[in-house]
Amino acid sequence: MFYQVKIKDHIRVPPESFGLELEQSIIKEIKKKYSGFISKNFGFVIDIASIVDVGEGVLIPEDGAIYYSTTFNIITFEPEMHEVVHGAIKDIADFGAFINIGPVDGMIHISQTMNDFVSFSKDKTLQGKEKKRSLRVGDKCKARIIAISYKDIANPKLGLTMRQQGLGKDEWIVEDIEKKTGKAEADA
Repeated sequence: MFYQVKIKDHIRVPPESFGLELEQSIIKEIKKKYSGFISKNFGFVIDIASIVDVGEGVLIPEDGAIYYSTTFNIITFEPEMHEVVHGAIKDIADFGAFINIGPVDGMIHISQTMNDFVSFSKDKTLQGKEKKRSLRVGDKCKARIIAISYKDIANPKLGLTMRQQGLGKDEWIVEDIEKKTGKAEADA
């Protein structure tokens, strides 16, 4: 889920940024410090939304920079357990599929891709035995987050499933709805 989070921090503005307008130099330094930042507390930092307040600057001897107490809003993505996400299959391996859901990739184990016996082919396709459904790189899918690990904070892991009703490849979802409502038979 995406959030707007208010942060208060001391932002260091180095002497080479003194020629810029204060807010512009502070935004530049906030982006340097927070771009690509990942935290257990608020997830993945996406962007700086706005500056709320800039306090008086403090000069620290022998540093040359000015430190400003700054309050600002950031946009974050914090994955939540059981959240349904939409994304595209980025890669397929013999153990499952990787799906890009925006700021992060998740992994769908082969057993969680569909309600069928699934096999992997060398052309990077996952194929269901009974329903003959296939999953390829580039397919648009809906999945549910079932595991989140921040064990390695620089590379958090997301585990996903597509084995529940309303999840899976977009075309499968449409097929299932049409079967359930009888629309496919009425259109024929």
